[in-house]
Amino acid sequence: MAMSVATAVVLILLGWACVAAMIGTVALVIRDGRGQIPLEPSDESWTAGNLPSRPYATIRLHGRR
Repeated sequence: MAMSVATAVVLILLGWACVAAMIGTVALVIRDGRGQIPLEPSDESWTAGNLPSRPYATIRLHGRR
């Protein structure tokens, strides 16, 4: 069976789109710093609100101290 011209054109365009997507992905990763995310400075100290300092399971098993 012979491939029609329209099918061949579509396959060629899909191939070029895949190559362009791969090149774009590599370029984006390199430009982004290869996954190195800058640390965000914390302005306020972190707190857990009114949560206990021990896990709930240990409180329930050993009683409150």
